[in-house]
Amino acid sequence: MIKVGIAGASGYTGLELIRILSRHPEVEVSILTSERYAGRPVSSIFPSLSGWVDMEYKNFLPDEITDNSDLIFTALPHKKAMSVIPGFLKSGKKVIDLSADYRIKDPHIYERWYSGIHTSPELLNSAVYGLPEIYRIEIRSASLVANPGCYPTSVILAMAPIMKTDLIDKDSIIADSKSGISGAGRTTDITFQFADCNEGVRAYNIAVHRHIPEIEQALGILSGEDVKVSFTPHLIPMTRGVFSTIYVNLREAPKPGYLLEIYKEFYKDEPFVRLMEDGKSADTHNVMTSNYCDIGIKVDERTKRVVLTSAIDNLVKGASGQAVQNMNILCGFREDMGLDTPGIFP
Repeated sequence: MIKVGIAGASGYTGLELIRILSRHPEVEVSILTSERYAGRPVSSIFPSLSGWVDMEYKNFLPDEITDNSDLIFTALPHKKAMSVIPGFLKSGKKVIDLSADYRIKDPHIYERWYSGIHTSPELLNSAVYGLPEIYRIEIRSASLVANPGCYPTSVILAMAPIMKTDLIDKDSIIADSKSGISGAGRTTDITFQFADCNEGVRAYNIAVHRHIPEIEQALGILSGEDVKVSFTPHLIPMTRGVFSTIYVNLREAPKPGYLLEIYKEFYKDEPFVRLMEDGKSADTHNVMTSNYCDIGIKVDERTKRVVLTSAIDNLVKGASGQAVQNMNILCGFREDMGLDTPGIFP
């Protein structure tokens, strides 16, 4: 049994962490912080947790968090996370960070895309990128795990098996992704209010989204060379889910079923990756509230392209579920512990 603290536990990712960990058999949630709701019962803010969580939110006091935790999840805004994580690590605590502060290895690239100075660049090389399907061995011995973003998770898992092959033109990757509104966080920004979002779909941050360097870094490491990706995110009027369609030029058309066999071999032992058969598309309906990533593969012989589809729940496999998966690996628990439930449908 380990004691777990969550710093920043009143946003959507914090709430999802509480929901998942409340039924984890090897975890005691020991402290939850929220600057906005300090002193108030968690269930008074989130009635969905009534009967499951009998705790109050605490003020953010780093010493109190370290005194009451063996492992700490930081669900804090970008830039704020790196102001407290070095202290947690010096106290001997394991940290799983859900911000972007330790995902990108080059501090100059981080500073360019996140518009600020990185205050603990010495930790970037030791932070392990928390995509278990790629970095499971490194995660087991990590002190700091940088939990991936939702869009990168959907794109990287869809692309990983073919990045190490010579089947594709790696300069031709186009990723078109769509996210539910919860991906923007629990915010009062007018852009994400019902009347502005409902019955409309729009692209945003075209060619400048902060997840681009994260995607390019991961795919570049897999392929052994620099990779450029054309990435366009879209906001779609649903609560949860990320759906990505990725187009890549083929150097030559493979034999029927060959790509699917590559994917089956790559993901044969992965508990949370499911492959669609016969060129069928992934569907966000089938992964909602689950930690699964569903991937579809279709070769367009006419255009000599492969079209990949992937679907995840942005708050689970795209954030808090993957963080718990990383915790399970880090602590030597069964990897699917607390996560072994199907999605809900419809």
